Amino acid sequence: MKKIGILFVCMGNICRSPTAHGVFRHLVVQAGLMDSIEVDSAGTQGYHVGAPPDSRSQATARGRGLDLGDLRARKAIAADFNRFDYILAMDRANYQGLREICPSGHERRLRMFLEFAPELGIEEVPDPYYGGQRGFEDVFDMATQASQGLLDYIRGRHVF
Repeated sequence: MKKIGILFVCMGNICRSPTAHGVFRHLVVQAGLMDSIEVDSAGTQGYHVGAPPDSRSQATARGRGLDLGDLRARKAIAADFNRFDYILAMDRANYQGLREICPSGHERRLRMFLEFAPELGIEEVPDPYYGGQRGFEDVFDMATQASQGLLDYIRGRHVF
């Protein structure tokens, strides 16, 4: 059986998307679904290819019991739309960037990440890069809520 592929995408793949990647991966492991779900993250820009997550993202995750140290930034490519079932943009700008590389017929795979946390009342995960530590904490909290909503959504639509 083919794994269900999940790709989280922000601009540089060092703050928001690796945080979502780590949080969702943790939930998948806890649920015993690592054999059924593939998790990755990428950026719409190639500024940080090969770099680990921002040190503030890593510190925030460590403070919550997660390790992001194995993750490395990469740039999203058109072939990701063939590999992943769900491609989740952190904000509208990155959603648009992904639409520009999306092959015809794969548009349904592209979604906004916070669609899976409607209780937050916002559509975009704010970029914490130029802010203080509170922004990284907020991103982690948003990623936790949306990741649980995403996992619930996937469980309701796929057989494991």
